Amino acid sequence: MVLAEFPADPPTYGEVFTRRWVVDLILDLAGYTPDRDLASMVLVEPSCGTGAFLGAVVDRLLVSAIRHGHDLRSVQSPIRAFDLLEANAELARKVVSQRLQDSDLAPEEANEIARRWIKTDDFLLYDHEAESAHFVVGNPPYIRLEDVPPHLMATYRQTCPTMRGRSDIYVGFIERGLDLLRPEGVLAYICADRWMRNQYGADLRELISESYSIDTVVTMHDTDAFEEDVSAYPAIILLKNDVQGEVNVVDANGDFGEEDAARLAKWATRRQRRSVASPNYEASRLKGWFTGRDLWPTGTPARLATLAEIEARFPLLEDAQTGTRVGIGVATGRDEVFITEDPDLVEDDRLVPLLQAADVTSGTIEWKGNYLVSPWIHGEPVDLDCYPRLRRYLEGHAAELKRRHVAQKRPKQWFRTIDRVDPNLQARPKLVLPDLKAKAHPVLDLGHYYPHHNLYFIISDSWDLEVLGGLLLSDVTNLFIGAYCVRMRGGCYRFQAQYVRRMRVPPYESIRSRDRRALAAAFTARDVDAATAAALKLYGLSELPPLR
Repeated sequence: MVLAEFPADPPTYGEVFTRRWVVDLILDLAGYTPDRDLASMVLVEPSCGTGAFLGAVVDRLLVSAIRHGHDLRSVQSPIRAFDLLEANAELARKVVSQRLQDSDLAPEEANEIARRWIKTDDFLLYDHEAESAHFVVGNPPYIRLEDVPPHLMATYRQTCPTMRGRSDIYVGFIERGLDLLRPEGVLAYICADRWMRNQYGADLRELISESYSIDTVVTMHDTDAFEEDVSAYPAIILLKNDVQGEVNVVDANGDFGEEDAARLAKWATRRQRRSVASPNYEASRLKGWFTGRDLWPTGTPARLATLAEIEARFPLLEDAQTGTRVGIGVATGRDEVFITEDPDLVEDDRLVPLLQAADVTSGTIEWKGNYLVSPWIHGEPVDLDCYPRLRRYLEGHAAELKRRHVAQKRPKQWFRTIDRVDPNLQARPKLVLPDLKAKAHPVLDLGHYYPHHNLYFIISDSWDLEVLGGLLLSDVTNLFIGAYCVRMRGGCYRFQAQYVRRMRVPPYESIRSRDRRALAAAFTARDVDAATAAALKLYGLSELPPLR
């Protein structure tokens, strides 16, 4: 147990409690149903809270025990539940005990069974028996790993190697839960789906692709799945200790509710119809799933099917052979110091015309006169002795610059920006994409500006950038970005480099002259419909599934 590692009275332990009908849907999808001999199986609940899952689990277990002639007083623990907080564990024991008493067990017997089934302990660090569970179900806690005390964070990383980078702790709960699965065992969680489409989930995606399988993904971003209103981007994910087969893919909207969940469970478990569409959800059964450590997409079944078809036939946009690269503009760590409108502030060659998102809103560049005060020359920090005006200016802000993390890591380079300034990037023609947009918004810079960190850029040795700009302006781009990025509240996409790199494009040499002209003309005119029509022709598609 490591309870002492946490604050005695923390504001939150990442607790988000699940509605009962969502719990029932998860148990149905996992196959934890009363018609099966549940008393002969083992279910693990890694973060039981006050019993949102356990109440439904015990209800089903009791019905199953009666049907199959079991006396739960003489059965080895069919439930193993954990919670970090004793107060939560005790409330969960009361939930379980009361249900057992309602089934005619004496209070002493019910309390003893509840104590045996529910432990106050850290699931991530507990000494589990590998491959001992038929089911691992629950709603793991929502805690950023960097919010965990440093010593405990290091222990978690050592115990759960897939918790890389700025991970969320639920990644470790998935990894450890998978460790517990017997052959053909099922892990069924509701948790944020960001790990599917962020770099910190790469090791976990690779682990699943190599050793387990995806059974069902239910995206529920706008669904009222929890007792509290939280911005958690939830999804139900079912993983199996089995070879990869068909995958149930479901996209539920904000009106998805209890009756829809019951119908969905019947469709998923009976496996009769390949797809189903209702006002509140779409579901389909795909032949397989995306493999490896690369980002996993999400979206409606129709969008995923189209995406899989494109990915099977076309190469990636970023390609060393074509010299096509996707990057992000410069992050300074103190914009109020490093960005200026004063063209006489420092030496002329220390001022770089800076392009920001506000400069490209119209679709063409309307530069507002901001400069980057650049402390770099030839990719290295400048010698301040050679630039007295720059020295005076930066030393006037030394106190605030030295407080930055980048300065504390490199005290002798206290005046540097977070990112190096590439001396060649300004002069290169490039497409720039603002980060937060409802639709793709590529803009062409012919080589006059340096992009700020709220812009992503694309350079290429092979592509005519107006032709590529036409492809990027089309709704095909929104298909890719919408599938891979975490869409923000309000409907904006994140056009980050990690998502743009996932785009597939036709080889430039395969595009006929008239199609190149059509794309370039659509880009110049900012005509999304014309760009989309030209792009669909190149991708061999008659239409795109609805984008939402």
